[in-house]
Amino acid sequence: MKQDWFMWVCSIVLISLVIGLGFSKKAEANTTNTVSSTVTGTTTVDKSPSTASAPTIINNNNDICKIGIGASVQNNVLGLASGYVVTDEFCETLRASRAMYQYGMKVAAVALLCQDSRVWDSMLDAGTPCPAEGAIGAEAANYWKENPDKIPVGSKFRDDYIAQTKPQTQEFSDADSALFFKTLFILTTGLLVF
Repeated sequence: MKQDWFMWVCSIVLISLVIGLGFSKKAEANTTNTVSSTVTGTTTVDKSPSTASAPTIINNNNDICKIGIGASVQNNVLGLASGYVVTDEFCETLRASRAMYQYGMKVAAVALLCQDSRVWDSMLDAGTPCPAEGAIGAEAANYWKENPDKIPVGSKFRDDYIAQTKPQTQEFSDADSALFFKTLFILTTGLLVF
């Protein structure tokens, strides 16, 4: 869905135009003109244009993982209508995981779901780390500690795991600093003497 940002922006602009033109033309579209003539009587002319209809996107199955978006805009002269189908990636992941589970590949089904940071976090919160590289349980927990960069981006634990694996920079203690300055003093005074 991240690649479809352009279509989302276009849909929002189109919906805004529909709402804006709808309110501005509301009074004008509903008016009628009455023309009187002394010869024949009264004639009524209806000026309202036909309506632009957004295309229907039929989704008869709840397991299709697609969402339809449609919008239309109309003014006195021109009408535009557009429709677009958005793919729900997490729904597709659930479908693939369900199929793997039904084929008996339970660890693979869980590993597929664990690619989502929310699932990864909830598995760790429950005390069951996600499987990794064929390892489950304590072996998987050790894998995630050794490879925190493989934790899904967006996980609330990722930064903590990465911070634990970074080498700690040690500051000099007072004893180390004193020894360093003594050595430096002896070297500089020895050079000055010679």
